[in-house]
Amino acid sequence: MRLFPILLALLAAPALAGEPVLRPSANLLFKYPELLQSGHCVRYEEGGVGWVVTDPLFYLKGSVVAAEVRSRRLHVCPQVPGKELTQYSRAEYVRLALAQPCLAPGTPERDEQIGVVRLRITDWETPYARRAENAGRLYRGMFIDRPLAKGMEIELEADALAVCQE
Repeated sequence: MRLFPILLALLAAPALAGEPVLRPSANLLFKYPELLQSGHCVRYEEGGVGWVVTDPLFYLKGSVVAAEVRSRRLHVCPQVPGKELTQYSRAEYVRLALAQPCLAPGTPERDEQIGVVRLRITDWETPYARRAENAGRLYRGMFIDRPLAKGMEIELEADALAVCQE
């Protein structure tokens, strides 16, 4: 009797192989669509890690313009031979950030469903310290490679956002 569920899963796998996998960001849009309706305030945060002394918290705040689930072909993440992520220059980090979500080397490319939120920026705080140039998407008044401005629109995966506590 235990063999039946395993056999059923093996038979169903080829049928499901054509369907793109749902990423956590897409699941979030299906689970809590009311949180990401147009006009709601959301935040994207970086930093704030540490047990005793925490890093400063940097953020981007805005209002939801639209949210949708889209299919996207995931490719292998770009790498810089001989360097770890902490050694990347800002340009190398930007190339990686623009490719995300992406796959580890040796992983075959695949299609996935991604929950994407377009938001209109209202406020932000970004790091300026040189050590933060490859630590996140926010750096020196920019989001990845674009200068931040009130009213500009950007897109982020839904699971990278939190609802504002206002």
